Amino acid sequence: MGGVDTGRRTLALVITGDGESVHERIRRDREQIRAELTRHGAVLLRGFDVGGVDGFDQVVRELSGTPLTYSERSTPRSRISGNVYTSTDYPPQEEIFAHNENSYQAVWPLTLYFYCVEPPLTQGATPLASTREVYASIDPEIRAEFERRKWMVVRNYSDELGLPWRESFNTDDRDEVNAYCARNGLQVEWLDGDRLRTRAVRDAVHRHPVTGDLVWFNHATFFHVTTLPEEIRLGLLEMCGVENLPNNTYYGDGGVIPDDVVEHLRQCYRAASTRFDYQRDDVLVVDNMLSTHAREPFTGPRRIAVAMAEPSAAA
Repeated sequence: MGGVDTGRRTLALVITGDGESVHERIRRDREQIRAELTRHGAVLLRGFDVGGVDGFDQVVRELSGTPLTYSERSTPRSRISGNVYTSTDYPPQEEIFAHNENSYQAVWPLTLYFYCVEPPLTQGATPLASTREVYASIDPEIRAEFERRKWMVVRNYSDELGLPWRESFNTDDRDEVNAYCARNGLQVEWLDGDRLRTRAVRDAVHRHPVTGDLVWFNHATFFHVTTLPEEIRLGLLEMCGVENLPNNTYYGDGGVIPDDVVEHLRQCYRAASTRFDYQRDDVLVVDNMLSTHAREPFTGPRRIAVAMAEPSAAA
């Protein structure tokens, strides 16, 4: 396939082209590419003629089918075309910690796509980490506690902090939000000032639908207040208090997750993390249940288009 196996399952298998059409390669080797995605957790298509954002959209459709719409989103994004979006619109000096896309939802995408329209000048990688490796490295007692108690995400939506509920749920109709939450296991609390608070209890450990491997698949670390940079964390706590944070996590029964437990989890993610530098027209395909993704701080333009596909409910 022209691929280069890095020797680690935690890093994308690199499949290289020499200016040929990525669509021709996919048509020829689609089943093998899908098999390598499941084996490695991610595949990097490099050196191909992609055909811009429209060609990227076609890559998603050829490998996975129709791209999904972002719903119940937790970060700001801009739509580029159809269901192709910008990567998270956070300031370039900020790191985005490792996570699995939408793992706080009842239904999540099984496959993610990243397309490098414009690479950064420095850093700006999308580090990956194997959820199988993270799962194996977590202290067994900590892991068992989460398996027993699960985890809870509490989100506050407002115009002042985080995302407004209209933007997150793609509607301005409260009844539609209530119906969505009822279908997806979210407890709803409407607050003064057109604010919304939701709570959801989810599993921390899942089985991959193809491999059967146990994977650490949740947002318990990503959404926990202590994962925020100190200056932002202290400012938010002073401004709104714990109960009104845009996002925070607990054990599923509402118990506080100790700070040292969350720090242990962060260390497990970081120890499993690997990276590569983007090149123009790179297409990174990620199995969302086998690999986390993150974002390094960066300098320069860095324009990465993203899409997601294959809802877990269809697995």
